[in-house]
Amino acid sequence: MKILRAAVIFALFATPALAQSPNVNLMPELPSKTPEQIEQEKKLQQQYRDSLRKIPDAKASNDPWGSVRGADAPASAPRAKPKAKPRNANHQQ
Repeated sequence: MKILRAAVIFALFATPALAQSPNVNLMPELPSKTPEQIEQEKKLQQQYRDSLRKIPDAKASNDPWGSVRGADAPASAPRAKPKAKPRNANHQQ
């Protein structure tokens, strides 16, 4: 019984290794493309790149609340840094 268990465990561990063996192609071969299809794909890619060049660069604001605030309100007010307390030479800690 122990030998059977060991054989099953060994078989389970060896199964993934079979998938890595060379010259095993489980995927069916795809038909090669004709020169017309290759040319059509190149043309489509070129049209796509040309259309991307036509998109203007947007200089959008990074303020997500910009449309909520009024036009005269400041976008954000800088916060003042808290002043450090002066050290008292006579004070002992």
